[in-house]
Formats: sequence, structure tokens, C-alpha cells
Amino acid sequence: MTEFLKRLLKTPQGAIGLFLVALVLLIVVFGPLIAPHDPEAISPLARYKSPSAAYWLGTDQYGRDIFSRLLIGARATVVMAVLATIGGTLVGALIGTASAFFGGRADEFIMRTIDAVMSIPSLLFALLVVNLLGSSTVNALVAVAIAFAPGMARITRSVALSVRKQDYVNAAIARGESSGYIIRREMLPNVIAPIIVEMTIRVSFAVMLFATLSFLGLGAQPPAAEWGLMVSEARRYMHLSAGILIWPSAAIAIVAVGFNLLGDGLRDALNPRT
Repeated sequence: MTEFLKRLLKTPQGAIGLFLVALVLLIVVFGPLIAPHDPEAISPLARYKSPSAAYWLGTDQYGRDIFSRLLIGARATVVMAVLATIGGTLVGALIGTASAFFGGRADEFIMRTIDAVMSIPSLLFALLVVNLLGSSTVNALVAVAIAFAPGMARITRSVALSVRKQDYVNAAIARGESSGYIIRREMLPNVIAPIIVEMTIRVSFAVMLFATLSFLGLGAQPPAAEWGLMVSEARRYMHLSAGILIWPSAAIAIVAVGFNLLGDGLRDALNPRT
């Protein structure tokens, strides 16, 4: 583990990405404890306040403290994005590994189905799922997970095809092990490195996708302190106070950049050639 961290921190993108992601995780865990104000407390007399000692990032159109809402909203945005990415990765990894293991017509059928689904843009596919399930945070999580699964299946299959030819897989087949056992215990553990890298990068896309769904009114609902919803509510009042739009937008951008840089750093650190 120490050697792995050294390799990760050796690259600028790995070091910066790890710092940003660690900062975000600290905010997710301790944000509600250090928030100076109630994120849902409305104060009509304190609307559109500029940053000050009382309100570090100012207040929004309802007089709510923006800094407190960002701290609380980190859980609603980042945690849900991570859970959706993990869910989509698990489903996609199982499908891709199974497709590589069975091969033949089964592989052809699964991959052509995956190609058909991937022809639909992720945002459009997520919008379709949310419209079918209804507008809510949980349904947005399911939609993002389903939208990410096909891409993860194709990436996993490309790696699993080489693993399928290894002697330990053939030995498990010769022992009479079940297909489920071979896929879960022999093949999946050996394709985990590229999956982790791709999953880390996709978290940034999940954050933006969640924010987009909330921006369109299909994810978190008012008065939730979700970053995409904050941007959606602020767009009508940005001419009165630009900060209510800038700060949640900056938070989304920082998280996306952090996970992207961390994914690049993990790719270099997990590369067996280095």
C-alpha cells in the first residue's frame, strides 16, 4: 500500500486529484457538523447578502446561507454519484465478464445489445429512465447506474477476453467449477484494476449527470441542498447576486476535476509497465 501511494503521489495529477477527493470526502463526512447555519432556514431580511464574517459565501434568494448549503449538499450530490457509479460498475462488470467467458453467440448477442443501448447518449438514457420511474433522488440514482452499466460492460469485456485465455481459468473449467464461480472468483478479481480506474473517472460524470437531472427538476426536489438544484434555483436570480450561481457551479466543477485527475493518477500507478 505504501508503494502504491508513492506511485500515485509521484504524478502531479495523482497528487492533486487525491487531495481534492480527500477534501471532498472530509466535507461529505463532517460537513453537517461544521455548517454554521441551518441550510433550510429562510431569512427574508438577509437575501442576496455578499460574503461576510456571518455568511462566508453570502446568501441566496431566500436568505439561506450558501456555504452551509454547499456543505450539506455534498452528501446529496457526491454520495449519490458514487453509489450510482458503483452500482453501474458492478452490473456492467458482471455482464462484460460473463460475455467474455461464454463467448460465441452469447457474447455476440450481449455485445450487440450493449452497442444498441450505448447508441443512446447517457443523459438522454437517464432522462428516459427517470421519466419512467418518476422524479426523485433514488430514481435518479437508478437512472445513472443503468446509464453507466453498458459502457462498463464493454470496457470489462475487452480486458476479460485476455483473462479468459489464462491457464487458471482453464484449470477451473477442468475442475468442473460452475460458470458463476469462474466469473466471480477467477475472472473478476483479475480485471479489477482497469475497472477501478474507469469507475473513478466516471464518478465525475455521475456528479455532473446528477446535477443535470436536478437542474431539470428530475432529481432532488426543493428544498434539498443539492448542488444541481441550487444552480437551477439560482439562474433566475443571478442578475441580483452572481454568487448564488457561481459557488454551487464551482463545487460541481472541483469534484469533477478531482475525480478525473485521481483516475489519471490511478491509471499510471496501476500500470504494470511502470
